[in-house]
Amino acid sequence: MASARIRSGLPLLNRILRSDSLCTQRPAIQRSVLTPAFTAFQPSKNLSTSSVQKEEKIKLPITLYGGTGNYASALFVVAKRSKVLDQVESEILDLIEASKKSPKFSLFLKDLSVRADTRVKAINEICATAKFSDITKNFLVIVAENGRLNHLESIVNKFKQLTMADKGIVKAMVTTVMPLPPQEEKELKETLQDIIGRGKTVQVEQKIDPSILGGIMIEFEQKLFDMSIRTRAKQMERFLREPVDFDAL
Repeated sequence: MASARIRSGLPLLNRILRSDSLCTQRPAIQRSVLTPAFTAFQPSKNLSTSSVQKEEKIKLPITLYGGTGNYASALFVVAKRSKVLDQVESEILDLIEASKKSPKFSLFLKDLSVRADTRVKAINEICATAKFSDITKNFLVIVAENGRLNHLESIVNKFKQLTMADKGIVKAMVTTVMPLPPQEEKELKETLQDIIGRGKTVQVEQKIDPSILGGIMIEFEQKLFDMSIRTRAKQMERFLREPVDFDAL
């Protein structure tokens, strides 16, 4: 059974997770190369309502890459500095949840044909009705002005990564073809917790993806450990396609 194979592979998984040489590290490519359209966004652009404010230096708990990472990081810095991080997080998560429940609102966020002034007016009205904080409202207005509302859910997901890391929570995304039995999930969580160390708490989230064919994939702290059958099959295919040098035999 698949669950038995995963259980038997836990000792191997333990060794692999402890070896940096066998993991895929997310590349630290310059954001301006990846997504030049996002680089015009600056966190200093009126997210805070205070005109004169002594800026406290805020250190990001993790580094995010890409355009959506820029937006999420900027919002985190301003919300953290203004000491309203939990409030801002709650507000933008509520907004995303509302979009999932309303097809009309979801379509509005994704429709690139909506004029900028219409987007901004709608966002202002939504924020006023929901009584969102000024930081949340200003942030959403900037996103709307820049025509990035269709990326809002991705921005919010990355913002959530920052707030979790700030609280010492490490999210581990575990992908398998079927749910892990409770005991195996417990053993995996204990292994990850031991690797990450004290001071942080592992939060395991399971994702079911039949396309990986079997095995397991684990992603946490910008690292990806891929032991899926799909990846192994691709590696084997590449190996078999390589020409054989009979002279070297």
